[in-house]
Amino acid sequence: MSFAFRLRIAAAAAIIGTATLGTAFAQPDPAQIIRERREGLRAVGQHMEAIVAIVQSRGDARSAVPRVEAMQAFFTTFPGRFPANTQTGETRALPAIWTDAAGFTAAYNGAVAALGNLRTAAASGDVAALGQAAQATGATCGNCHRPYRAR
Repeated sequence: MSFAFRLRIAAAAAIIGTATLGTAFAQPDPAQIIRERREGLRAVGQHMEAIVAIVQSRGDARSAVPRVEAMQAFFTTFPGRFPANTQTGETRALPAIWTDAAGFTAAYNGAVAALGNLRTAAASGDVAALGQAAQATGATCGNCHRPYRAR
């Protein structure tokens, strides 16, 4: 094996090792996780308000589909937005999220199912069905807010 070849192998190993070390020690910033979680939930609330406005104005139910899909996209990552290092700081999340994982998961699953029904109602174009589904979705929000969020 030539010296140049061994040098290239050593350089490649050093680069790979450095990249691996950087990844291994990089920890997500808890404040950033909390901030993103709060912003996402705030956006969910704004989407729900807009959907209620569509229902109240007897508008086009189908126009709610992108809003529902945005909420569904946020909720696909929701359980992972509560790592243990985000229990304190600028959060209204209650300790029950971490101590009652089964209850939190059940509330989450209820919200996901309600969002599926909300999307179906929106896509149908039936504004009355959208109103009923929005009301049911709002109830699932309360199922999570009451036990898992400080007022």
